[in-house]
Amino acid sequence: MKFAVLGAGNVGTALGYGLLDAGHEVVFGVRDPQTREGFTAPVAQIADAVKSAEAVINALPGAHTLGILGQVGPGTFGGKVLIDVANAITPSFELLYPNDSLGARLQAMLPDVKVVKTLNTIPAEIMTNPGTLPERSSVFLSGNDRGAKQTTGHLLSDLGWRHEDQVDLGAIDTARATEHYLYLSVAIGQATRSAQYNVSVIR
Repeated sequence: MKFAVLGAGNVGTALGYGLLDAGHEVVFGVRDPQTREGFTAPVAQIADAVKSAEAVINALPGAHTLGILGQVGPGTFGGKVLIDVANAITPSFELLYPNDSLGARLQAMLPDVKVVKTLNTIPAEIMTNPGTLPERSSVFLSGNDRGAKQTTGHLLSDLGWRHEDQVDLGAIDTARATEHYLYLSVAIGQATRSAQYNVSVIR
């Protein structure tokens, strides 16, 4: 499958190369492709990357996502799956959408796009390497479209997340819960002084 990974920071790079290692095609979408000359994967303008891919992963800075993708426009996405892994925070580390979520706002802005929120509760080092933890842990999905969540589930499986460890929370409005988890995640990281952690749903 061909993915456009929007953003080339730590998260975008980890996911893009993780998908390449899993056998997928990847193009990175960035605002200035000339700044990424060292990349071993194709790099394109964001709109061109979206057009060329079967599914899109948003790893742009959460605070700027709506502005950037609003400029790209709904027509560029068509009815593709958009997997959103970002958390939207202010420079003072406050939630940008405290009574809502970036995932839900993306779905409202791009009504024909199938938005799925996932991986935003997990440190970048674990996103593509869950097996490095000594125990199995959970990854969450939120989205309105069942088929889009199945596509996202296959992607997660290719990154090492077992099907039974993928927790479907329901519609995209549940993304509010995982985006608000950010504070707990940061607190865990500070308490353990590590980025090698995750949570597990035991049932």
